[in-house]
Amino acid sequence: MSRGAGTAVGVLLILTGLVWAGQGLGLIGGSFMTGQTRWLVIGLAVASVGAALLAFVRRRGG
Repeated sequence: MSRGAGTAVGVLLILTGLVWAGQGLGLIGGSFMTGQTRWLVIGLAVASVGAALLAFVRRRGG
């Protein structure tokens, strides 16, 4: 995976995870996910994977 693609996927995962976590906390309404603790946990996990991917891509330098 190229550095640009890895960065794009990492940022997308972080943003998606934060939206899901926000819905799980009830901060973002209008979804079946709103107020569901399960989506908070899933969102934080997805955002963490995105952050790890960004760190990996930056360290690898490729």
